[in-house]
Amino acid sequence: MTAAAPAPRAARPAALVFIFITVLIDVLAFGLIIPVLPHLIEGFVGGDTVTAAQWVGVFGTVFAAIQFVSAPVQGALSDRYGRRPVILLSCLGLGLDFVFMALANSLPWLLVGRMISAVTSASFTTANAYIADVTSPEKRAQSFGLIGAAFGLGFIIGPALGGWLGSVDLRAPFWAAAVLALVNFAYGLFVLPESLPPERRTPTLVWRQANPFAAFARLRRYPQVLGLASVVLLINFAHYVYPSVFVLFADVRYGWGPQAVGGVLALVGVMSVIVQAVLVRRAVARLGERRTLLIALGMGALGTVGYAFAPTGAWFIAIIPITALWGMATPATQALITRRVGADEQGRVQGALSSLVSLAGIVAPAVFTGVFAFFIDERAPVHAPGAPFALAGVCLAIAWWLARRHAPRPDAPADAH
Repeated sequence: MTAAAPAPRAARPAALVFIFITVLIDVLAFGLIIPVLPHLIEGFVGGDTVTAAQWVGVFGTVFAAIQFVSAPVQGALSDRYGRRPVILLSCLGLGLDFVFMALANSLPWLLVGRMISAVTSASFTTANAYIADVTSPEKRAQSFGLIGAAFGLGFIIGPALGGWLGSVDLRAPFWAAAVLALVNFAYGLFVLPESLPPERRTPTLVWRQANPFAAFARLRRYPQVLGLASVVLLINFAHYVYPSVFVLFADVRYGWGPQAVGGVLALVGVMSVIVQAVLVRRAVARLGERRTLLIALGMGALGTVGYAFAPTGAWFIAIIPITALWGMATPATQALITRRVGADEQGRVQGALSSLVSLAGIVAPAVFTGVFAFFIDERAPVHAPGAPFALAGVCLAIAWWLARRHAPRPDAPADAH
Protein backbone atom coordinates (compact mmCIF):
# COMPACT_ATOMS: atom_id res chain seq x y z
CA MET A 1 0.00 0.00 0.00
CA THR A 2 2.76 2.42 -0.91
CA ALA A 3 1.84 5.75 -2.43
CA ALA A 4 1.05 5.53 -6.11
CA ALA A 5 1.49 8.24 -8.69
CA PRO A 6 -1.00 11.10 -8.88
CA ALA A 7 -4.38 9.94 -10.07
CA PRO A 8 -4.47 9.82 -13.87
CA ARG A 9 -7.51 11.39 -15.48
CA ALA A 10 -8.82 8.05 -16.81
CA ALA A 11 -8.68 6.48 -13.35
CA ARG A 12 -10.64 9.18 -11.60
CA PRO A 13 -14.17 7.86 -12.26
CA ALA A 14 -13.29 4.45 -10.77
CA ALA A 15 -11.51 6.15 -7.87
CA LEU A 16 -14.51 8.36 -7.13
CA VAL A 17 -16.79 5.33 -7.26
CA PHE A 18 -14.50 3.65 -4.74
CA ILE A 19 -14.63 6.71 -2.45
CA PHE A 20 -18.43 6.71 -2.70
CA ILE A 21 -18.54 2.99 -1.83
CA THR A 22 -16.09 3.49 1.06
CA VAL A 23 -18.23 6.19 2.67
CA LEU A 24 -21.38 4.18 1.93
CA ILE A 25 -19.90 1.13 3.67
CA ASP A 26 -18.79 3.23 6.65
CA VAL A 27 -22.35 4.52 7.07
CA LEU A 28 -23.85 1.12 6.25
CA ALA A 29 -21.67 -0.50 8.89
CA PHE A 30 -22.89 2.04 11.43
CA GLY A 31 -26.51 1.54 10.36
CA LEU A 32 -26.27 -2.26 10.21
CA ILE A 33 -25.52 -2.61 13.89
CA ILE A 34 -27.90 0.07 15.25
CA PRO A 35 -30.86 -2.36 15.51
CA VAL A 36 -28.80 -5.14 17.14
CA LEU A 37 -26.00 -3.63 19.26
CA PRO A 38 -28.27 -2.67 22.22
CA HIS A 39 -29.79 -6.16 22.24
CA LEU A 40 -26.34 -7.76 22.10
CA ILE A 41 -25.29 -5.61 25.06
CA GLU A 42 -28.52 -6.54 26.84
CA GLY A 43 -27.63 -10.21 26.43
CA PHE A 44 -24.21 -9.67 27.99
CA VAL A 45 -25.77 -8.03 31.10
CA GLY A 46 -28.32 -10.77 31.72
CA GLY A 47 -31.29 -9.09 30.05
CA ASP A 48 -31.33 -6.09 32.41
CA THR A 49 -32.60 -3.24 30.20
CA VAL A 50 -31.63 -0.52 32.70
CA THR A 51 -28.01 -1.68 32.81
CA ALA A 52 -28.01 -2.23 29.05
CA ALA A 53 -29.16 1.36 28.47
CA GLN A 54 -26.31 2.67 30.62
CA TRP A 55 -23.81 0.59 28.66
CA VAL A 56 -25.26 1.78 25.34
CA GLY A 57 -24.49 5.32 26.55
CA VAL A 58 -20.91 4.31 27.35
CA PHE A 59 -20.51 2.76 23.88
CA GLY A 60 -21.91 5.86 22.16
CA THR A 61 -19.82 8.34 24.13
CA VAL A 62 -16.59 6.36 23.75
CA PHE A 63 -17.18 5.91 20.01
CA ALA A 64 -17.82 9.63 19.46
CA ALA A 65 -14.89 10.72 21.65
CA ILE A 66 -12.43 8.52 19.77
CA GLN A 67 -13.74 9.71 16.40
CA PHE A 68 -13.43 13.31 17.64
CA VAL A 69 -9.70 12.75 18.16
CA SER A 70 -8.94 10.30 15.35
CA ALA A 71 -10.58 12.14 12.43
CA PRO A 72 -8.17 15.12 12.46
CA VAL A 73 -5.26 12.74 13.11
CA GLN A 74 -6.19 10.77 10.00
CA GLY A 75 -6.34 14.02 8.09
CA ALA A 76 -2.85 14.98 9.24
CA LEU A 77 -1.50 11.52 8.37
CA SER A 78 -3.01 11.69 4.89
CA ASP A 79 -1.41 15.13 4.34
CA ARG A 80 1.97 13.63 5.23
CA TYR A 81 1.85 10.12 3.71
CA GLY A 82 -0.88 10.41 1.07
CA ARG A 83 -4.59 9.59 0.90
CA ARG A 84 -4.33 6.06 -0.52
CA PRO A 85 -2.60 4.29 2.41
CA VAL A 86 -4.82 5.99 5.01
CA ILE A 87 -8.06 5.14 3.19
CA LEU A 88 -7.06 1.53 2.44
CA LEU A 89 -5.81 0.88 5.96
CA SER A 90 -9.12 2.23 7.29
CA CYS A 91 -11.05 -0.18 5.05
CA LEU A 92 -8.90 -3.13 6.10
CA GLY A 93 -9.06 -2.19 9.77
CA LEU A 94 -12.83 -1.75 9.67
CA GLY A 95 -13.34 -5.18 8.11
CA LEU A 96 -11.07 -6.96 10.58
CA ASP A 97 -12.67 -5.10 13.47
CA PHE A 98 -16.17 -6.26 12.56
CA VAL A 99 -14.85 -9.83 12.54
CA PHE A 100 -13.46 -9.10 16.02
CA MET A 101 -16.83 -7.80 17.24
CA ALA A 102 -18.72 -10.71 15.68
CA LEU A 103 -16.54 -13.07 17.72
CA ALA A 104 -16.54 -11.01 20.95
CA ASN A 105 -17.64 -13.22 23.84
CA SER A 106 -17.89 -10.57 26.57
CA LEU A 107 -18.98 -6.96 27.01
CA PRO A 108 -15.42 -5.59 27.52
CA TRP A 109 -14.24 -7.22 24.28
CA LEU A 110 -17.25 -5.84 22.42
CA LEU A 111 -16.38 -2.37 23.75
CA VAL A 112 -12.76 -2.77 22.62
CA GLY A 113 -14.04 -3.66 19.17
CA ARG A 114 -16.28 -0.60 19.11
CA MET A 115 -13.33 1.58 20.09
CA ILE A 116 -11.27 0.19 17.21
CA SER A 117 -14.14 0.76 14.78
CA ALA A 118 -14.27 4.41 15.89
CA VAL A 119 -10.72 4.81 14.58
CA THR A 120 -11.11 2.80 11.39
CA SER A 121 -14.43 4.38 10.38
CA ALA A 122 -13.19 7.97 10.75
CA SER A 123 -12.27 8.14 7.04
CA PHE A 124 -14.72 10.87 6.01
CA THR A 125 -12.09 13.60 6.37
CA THR A 126 -9.65 11.74 4.13
CA ALA A 127 -12.39 10.90 1.62
CA ASN A 128 -13.29 14.59 1.35
CA ALA A 129 -9.61 15.47 0.90
CA TYR A 130 -9.30 12.86 -1.88
CA ILE A 131 -12.25 14.36 -3.73
CA ALA A 132 -10.73 17.84 -3.42
CA ASP A 133 -7.45 16.49 -4.85
CA VAL A 134 -8.90 14.91 -8.00
CA THR A 135 -11.75 17.20 -9.02
CA SER A 136 -11.72 20.68 -10.46
CA PRO A 137 -13.26 23.47 -8.35
CA GLU A 138 -16.28 23.80 -10.64
CA LYS A 139 -17.08 20.07 -10.31
CA ARG A 140 -16.23 19.75 -6.64
CA ALA A 141 -19.73 20.41 -5.33
CA GLN A 142 -21.12 17.67 -7.57
CA SER A 143 -18.47 15.25 -6.28
CA PHE A 144 -19.09 16.20 -2.66
CA GLY A 145 -22.74 15.49 -3.37
CA LEU A 146 -21.70 11.85 -3.75
CA ILE A 147 -20.68 11.86 -0.10
CA GLY A 148 -24.07 13.23 0.93
CA ALA A 149 -25.81 10.64 -1.23
CA ALA A 150 -23.73 7.88 0.38
CA PHE A 151 -24.79 9.09 3.82
CA GLY A 152 -28.47 9.12 2.91
CA LEU A 153 -28.36 5.74 1.18
CA GLY A 154 -26.38 4.17 4.01
CA PHE A 155 -28.83 5.31 6.68
CA ILE A 156 -31.74 3.90 4.67
CA ILE A 157 -30.26 0.52 3.72
CA GLY A 158 -28.14 -0.07 6.84
CA PRO A 159 -30.82 -0.22 9.56
CA ALA A 160 -33.27 -2.12 7.34
CA LEU A 161 -30.67 -4.74 6.38
CA GLY A 162 -29.28 -4.88 9.92
CA GLY A 163 -32.74 -5.38 11.38
CA TRP A 164 -33.52 -8.18 8.93
CA LEU A 165 -30.20 -9.96 9.56
CA GLY A 166 -30.50 -9.35 13.30
CA SER A 167 -33.86 -11.09 13.39
CA VAL A 168 -32.00 -14.22 12.23
CA ASP A 169 -28.91 -13.83 14.43
CA LEU A 170 -27.74 -10.79 16.43
CA ARG A 171 -24.17 -11.27 15.18
CA ALA A 172 -25.08 -11.62 11.49
CA PRO A 173 -24.95 -7.84 10.80
CA PHE A 174 -21.35 -7.74 12.08
CA TRP A 175 -20.34 -10.51 9.66
CA ALA A 176 -22.12 -8.73 6.81
CA ALA A 177 -20.35 -5.46 7.60
CA ALA A 178 -17.00 -7.28 7.76
CA VAL A 179 -17.49 -8.87 4.33
CA LEU A 180 -18.48 -5.53 2.77
CA ALA A 181 -15.45 -3.70 4.20
CA LEU A 182 -12.93 -6.41 3.26
CA VAL A 183 -14.27 -6.75 -0.30
CA ASN A 184 -14.09 -2.96 -0.63
CA PHE A 185 -10.47 -3.04 0.60
CA ALA A 186 -9.56 -5.63 -2.04
CA TYR A 187 -11.35 -3.57 -4.72
CA GLY A 188 -9.51 -0.43 -3.65
CA LEU A 189 -6.10 -2.08 -4.00
CA PHE A 190 -6.71 -2.22 -7.75
CA VAL A 191 -8.70 0.93 -8.53
CA LEU A 192 -7.57 3.60 -6.03
CA PRO A 193 -4.55 5.62 -7.17
CA GLU A 194 -2.77 8.12 -4.96
CA SER A 195 -4.25 11.60 -5.31
CA LEU A 196 -1.63 13.63 -3.43
CA PRO A 197 1.79 13.70 -5.15
CA PRO A 198 4.90 13.79 -2.90
CA GLU A 199 5.66 17.43 -3.74
CA ARG A 200 2.28 18.52 -2.33
CA ARG A 201 2.55 16.61 0.95
CA THR A 202 3.53 18.18 4.24
CA PRO A 203 7.22 17.44 4.96
CA THR A 204 6.47 16.49 8.57
CA LEU A 205 3.42 15.65 10.62
CA VAL A 206 1.80 18.94 11.70
CA TRP A 207 0.21 17.91 14.99
CA ARG A 208 -1.35 21.35 15.49
CA GLN A 209 -3.68 20.54 12.60
CA ALA A 210 -4.63 17.31 14.35
CA ASN A 211 -5.71 19.10 17.55
CA PRO A 212 -9.52 18.80 17.69
CA PHE A 213 -9.83 21.19 20.63
CA ALA A 214 -8.28 24.22 18.95
CA ALA A 215 -11.46 24.88 16.98
CA PHE A 216 -13.47 25.73 20.11
CA ALA A 217 -11.28 28.74 20.83
CA ARG A 218 -11.89 30.06 17.32
CA LEU A 219 -15.61 30.53 17.91
CA ARG A 220 -14.90 33.24 20.49
CA ARG A 221 -13.49 35.36 17.68
CA TYR A 222 -16.91 35.42 16.00
CA PRO A 223 -19.44 36.74 18.54
CA GLN A 224 -21.91 37.40 15.73
CA VAL A 225 -22.40 33.65 15.22
CA LEU A 226 -22.31 32.40 18.82
CA GLY A 227 -26.10 32.37 19.12
CA LEU A 228 -26.55 30.38 15.91
CA ALA A 229 -23.65 28.12 16.89
CA SER A 230 -25.63 27.28 20.03
CA VAL A 231 -28.55 26.35 17.76
CA VAL A 232 -26.24 23.99 15.83
CA LEU A 233 -25.12 22.38 19.09
CA LEU A 234 -28.69 21.84 20.33
CA ILE A 235 -29.91 20.48 16.97
CA ASN A 236 -27.17 17.88 16.88
CA PHE A 237 -27.50 17.07 20.57
CA ALA A 238 -31.21 16.34 20.11
CA HIS A 239 -30.54 14.22 17.02
CA TYR A 240 -28.57 11.69 19.08
CA VAL A 241 -31.75 10.55 20.80
CA TYR A 242 -32.26 8.16 17.87
CA PRO A 243 -29.02 6.13 17.98
CA SER A 244 -28.85 6.39 21.77
CA VAL A 245 -32.20 5.02 22.95
CA PHE A 246 -34.56 4.26 20.09
CA VAL A 247 -33.86 0.51 19.91
CA LEU A 248 -34.42 -0.10 23.63
CA PHE A 249 -37.28 2.43 23.77
CA ALA A 250 -39.09 0.64 20.93
CA ASP A 251 -38.63 -2.69 22.69
CA VAL A 252 -39.87 -1.43 26.08
CA ARG A 253 -42.76 0.70 24.75
CA TYR A 254 -43.96 -1.23 21.69
CA GLY A 255 -42.29 -4.64 21.87
CA TRP A 256 -40.50 -4.12 18.54
CA GLY A 257 -37.63 -6.44 17.63
CA PRO A 258 -34.61 -5.72 15.39
CA GLN A 259 -36.55 -6.15 12.13
CA ALA A 260 -39.30 -3.68 13.06
CA VAL A 261 -36.75 -1.20 14.43
CA GLY A 262 -34.68 -1.45 11.25
CA GLY A 263 -37.74 -0.81 9.11
CA VAL A 264 -38.79 2.25 11.11
CA LEU A 265 -35.26 3.69 11.05
CA ALA A 266 -35.15 3.13 7.28
CA LEU A 267 -38.43 5.08 7.02
CA VAL A 268 -36.86 7.89 9.05
CA GLY A 269 -33.94 7.84 6.61
CA VAL A 270 -36.23 8.01 3.56
CA MET A 271 -38.15 10.96 5.01
CA SER A 272 -34.87 12.69 5.84
CA VAL A 273 -33.61 12.30 2.26
CA ILE A 274 -36.89 13.69 0.88
CA VAL A 275 -36.67 16.70 3.18
CA GLN A 276 -33.00 17.35 2.37
CA ALA A 277 -33.25 16.76 -1.37
CA VAL A 278 -36.65 18.31 -2.14
CA LEU A 279 -38.16 20.44 0.61
CA VAL A 280 -35.21 22.50 1.86
CA ARG A 281 -34.58 24.31 -1.41
CA ARG A 282 -38.25 25.09 -1.98
CA ALA A 283 -38.88 26.17 1.61
CA VAL A 284 -35.91 28.53 1.64
CA ALA A 285 -36.87 30.01 -1.75
CA ARG A 286 -40.43 30.69 -0.59
CA LEU A 287 -40.02 31.46 3.12
CA GLY A 288 -36.40 32.52 3.54
CA GLU A 289 -33.78 30.92 5.75
CA ARG A 290 -34.97 32.42 9.05
CA ARG A 291 -38.59 31.30 8.74
CA THR A 292 -37.55 27.90 7.41
CA LEU A 293 -35.32 27.43 10.45
CA LEU A 294 -38.06 28.42 12.90
CA ILE A 295 -40.62 26.12 11.25
CA ALA A 296 -38.14 23.23 11.19
CA LEU A 297 -37.28 23.62 14.87
CA GLY A 298 -40.93 24.01 15.82
CA MET A 299 -41.92 20.84 13.95
CA GLY A 300 -38.95 19.00 15.43
CA ALA A 301 -39.89 19.99 18.97
CA LEU A 302 -43.54 19.07 18.39
CA GLY A 303 -42.62 15.74 16.80
CA THR A 304 -40.12 14.57 19.40
CA VAL A 305 -42.49 15.41 22.24
CA GLY A 306 -45.13 13.51 20.27
CA TYR A 307 -42.80 10.51 20.17
CA ALA A 308 -42.48 10.68 23.95
CA PHE A 309 -46.22 10.26 24.44
CA ALA A 310 -47.18 8.16 21.39
CA PRO A 311 -49.31 5.36 22.90
CA THR A 312 -48.84 2.86 20.06
CA GLY A 313 -46.32 2.08 17.36
CA ALA A 314 -48.79 3.28 14.72
CA TRP A 315 -48.94 6.69 16.40
CA PHE A 316 -45.13 6.84 16.49
CA ILE A 317 -44.89 6.07 12.77
CA ALA A 318 -47.60 8.64 11.97
CA ILE A 319 -45.53 11.36 13.67
CA ILE A 320 -42.37 10.63 11.63
CA PRO A 321 -43.27 12.96 8.69
CA ILE A 322 -43.79 15.85 11.12
CA THR A 323 -40.49 15.27 12.89
CA ALA A 324 -38.68 14.83 9.57
CA LEU A 325 -39.22 18.54 8.82
CA TRP A 326 -36.62 19.14 11.53
CA GLY A 327 -34.11 18.12 8.83
CA MET A 328 -34.45 21.59 7.27
CA ALA A 329 -32.91 23.19 10.35
CA THR A 330 -29.25 22.34 9.76
CA PRO A 331 -28.92 23.66 6.16
CA ALA A 332 -30.91 26.78 7.07
CA THR A 333 -28.68 27.45 10.09
CA GLN A 334 -25.52 26.86 8.06
CA ALA A 335 -26.72 29.30 5.40
CA LEU A 336 -27.49 31.96 8.02
CA ILE A 337 -24.07 31.54 9.61
CA THR A 338 -22.25 31.86 6.29
CA ARG A 339 -23.95 35.23 5.77
CA ARG A 340 -22.52 36.57 9.03
CA VAL A 341 -18.82 35.92 8.41
CA GLY A 342 -16.45 36.98 5.67
CA ALA A 343 -15.37 34.79 2.78
CA ASP A 344 -11.87 34.42 4.24
CA GLU A 345 -13.30 33.16 7.56
CA GLN A 346 -15.70 30.48 6.32
CA GLY A 347 -13.29 27.56 6.68
CA ARG A 348 -12.32 28.40 10.25
CA VAL A 349 -15.93 28.89 11.33
CA GLN A 350 -17.05 25.64 9.69
CA GLY A 351 -14.21 23.80 11.42
CA ALA A 352 -15.33 25.17 14.76
CA LEU A 353 -18.93 24.15 14.06
CA SER A 354 -17.75 20.62 13.20
CA SER A 355 -16.12 20.44 16.61
CA LEU A 356 -19.43 21.46 18.23
CA VAL A 357 -21.17 18.64 16.36
CA SER A 358 -18.54 16.22 17.65
CA LEU A 359 -19.00 17.52 21.19
CA ALA A 360 -22.73 16.83 20.95
CA GLY A 361 -21.95 13.28 19.87
CA ILE A 362 -19.76 12.74 22.93
CA VAL A 363 -22.15 14.12 25.55
CA ALA A 364 -25.61 13.26 24.18
CA PRO A 365 -25.48 9.43 24.29
CA ALA A 366 -24.62 9.41 28.00
CA VAL A 367 -27.36 11.96 28.77
CA PHE A 368 -30.14 10.28 26.79
CA THR A 369 -29.36 6.74 27.94
CA GLY A 370 -29.04 7.98 31.53
CA VAL A 371 -32.49 9.59 31.35
CA PHE A 372 -33.94 6.46 29.73
CA ALA A 373 -32.42 4.14 32.36
CA PHE A 374 -33.72 6.35 35.19
CA PHE A 375 -37.31 6.45 33.92
CA ILE A 376 -37.62 2.73 33.16
CA ASP A 377 -36.16 1.68 36.51
CA GLU A 378 -38.75 0.20 38.87
CA ARG A 379 -37.68 2.79 41.47
CA ALA A 380 -38.49 5.73 39.17
CA PRO A 381 -41.25 8.07 40.38
CA VAL A 382 -43.04 7.52 37.05
CA HIS A 383 -42.53 4.96 34.29
CA ALA A 384 -41.68 7.11 31.26
CA PRO A 385 -39.57 5.39 28.58
CA GLY A 386 -40.32 8.32 26.26
CA ALA A 387 -38.55 10.82 28.56
CA PRO A 388 -35.43 11.08 26.32
CA PHE A 389 -37.61 12.19 23.40
CA ALA A 390 -39.27 14.78 25.63
CA LEU A 391 -35.79 16.05 26.54
CA ALA A 392 -34.88 16.24 22.85
CA GLY A 393 -38.04 18.27 22.30
CA VAL A 394 -37.04 20.68 25.07
CA CYS A 395 -33.61 21.10 23.43
CA LEU A 396 -35.25 21.94 20.11
CA ALA A 397 -37.65 24.37 21.80
CA ILE A 398 -34.66 26.18 23.33
CA ALA A 399 -32.99 26.15 19.91
CA TRP A 400 -36.16 27.72 18.44
CA TRP A 401 -36.01 30.50 21.06
CA LEU A 402 -32.32 31.13 20.35
CA ALA A 403 -32.92 31.14 16.59
CA ARG A 404 -35.74 33.63 16.98
CA ARG A 405 -33.39 35.92 18.90
CA HIS A 406 -30.22 35.50 16.85
CA ALA A 407 -31.20 34.56 13.30
CA PRO A 408 -31.00 37.78 11.26
CA ARG A 409 -34.16 39.02 9.61
CA PRO A 410 -34.06 39.37 5.82
CA ASP A 411 -33.67 43.15 6.04
CA ALA A 412 -30.92 43.01 8.72
CA PRO A 413 -27.34 43.91 7.74
CA ALA A 414 -25.13 40.86 7.13
CA ASP A 415 -22.75 41.66 9.97
CA ALA A 416 -25.40 42.46 12.56
CA HIS A 417 -24.77 41.01 16.00
